[in-house]
Amino acid sequence: MNHKNVFANRRTLSSNKQPKLEWLFIRHIKHLTGHGKYGRSRQDAVTENLLPICRCRRCLSVVRLVRLEKRVAVTVCPMSRLVLEKIIQSLFAGREVQTDELVHVLSAGDPGVVSGLHTAADQKRLDMTGDAVLLRGIIEISNICIQNCQYCGLRKDNRRVHRYRMPAVEVLEAAKRIMHGGISTVVLQSGEDLATTDSISTLVRTIKSETGLTVTLSLGERDREDYRRFREAGAERYLLKHETASRPLFETMRPGSSYENRRQCLQWLKELGFETGAGNMIGLPGQCMTDLAMDLHYLNALQPDMIGIGPFIPHPETPLAQYPPGSSPLTLRVVALSRLLVPQANIPATTALGVLDKSGRINALHAGANVVMLDFTPVKYRRFYDIYPGKARALTEMDPYLPILREELAAIGRPVG
Repeated sequence: MNHKNVFANRRTLSSNKQPKLEWLFIRHIKHLTGHGKYGRSRQDAVTENLLPICRCRRCLSVVRLVRLEKRVAVTVCPMSRLVLEKIIQSLFAGREVQTDELVHVLSAGDPGVVSGLHTAADQKRLDMTGDAVLLRGIIEISNICIQNCQYCGLRKDNRRVHRYRMPAVEVLEAAKRIMHGGISTVVLQSGEDLATTDSISTLVRTIKSETGLTVTLSLGERDREDYRRFREAGAERYLLKHETASRPLFETMRPGSSYENRRQCLQWLKELGFETGAGNMIGLPGQCMTDLAMDLHYLNALQPDMIGIGPFIPHPETPLAQYPPGSSPLTLRVVALSRLLVPQANIPATTALGVLDKSGRINALHAGANVVMLDFTPVKYRRFYDIYPGKARALTEMDPYLPILREELAAIGRPVG
């Protein structure tokens, strides 16, 4: 068997304010690091915290690389184009695939295979949701947050961000702009600002009575009673990204948060009759292809109505400031695989993709996405909703931009729905 030894760098997060992701060699790696043009000495591999990506029997009989949290990193050998195309065909047909098969597709280096994946996802999107691109208007009503996520600029320990909570009258004005723009859904988004439970219920009722808009909430983790009250007030949808299906990675990236509670919240939302959204980040430090395959399995099991997939973008006021951003091509692969696994879902071409890559949003629409989210937060607040760099500058005022967007979508044969 021909072996291809490829290494993905897993640097240890070493500063005092960063979580440590250490790797432990259980058995020696002399065989794996001694062949191929990427071969390195065992000492170099240990020093640089390199994760060998190889899953052939010969390598697995010699190598075991395990996280201190006792996770095994699934690793892969190159797979033939024909086999990869068969996996994609199985996904398109709705057949079950295994974790290592998803890892193979996520790791594929053949441009033809990647193009075939995007084409299959785009056809599935056409079959299930049609050509129309659905527009959503976002209002970021508060940037106050009790959480301390390692990756987010709104984390409570960021003392440099100016905190705000929009008055209800300004939220209603923004909602009316969304209505007048011909958009049928408003998304009220905030950090986990628990002081707003009563006011949110009142706000939802007001928006419903004065605009008739469909109301989506994205307010983080709450107790079941809060969700029940939001639903009773008239909110139809709730977006709560699961962020990552890996428990060790979740607990590292979201200190103080409960992995079980996050999933419980998603179950409550479904039980209460919300159209429920989940989703994850691509490229978090310490994340491996197996983690992403676990995300896809979780989405397949949950079958959410909405799926938000976006790349990690490092924020300068977080512990992860020095880490590279997630990969745009890998994000597109996860978007495409999500479409094949959850065919009926509404999947946004996220703003983060557009920040990372100017053509990221359009590329996502060719890879299975069918939704575009537009930011209607008043400019005086928008610059303070700084979850990652570049977000506030991603779009200008929405009113003059909407005709331009419609032209851009028409140019690729995608009408606004």
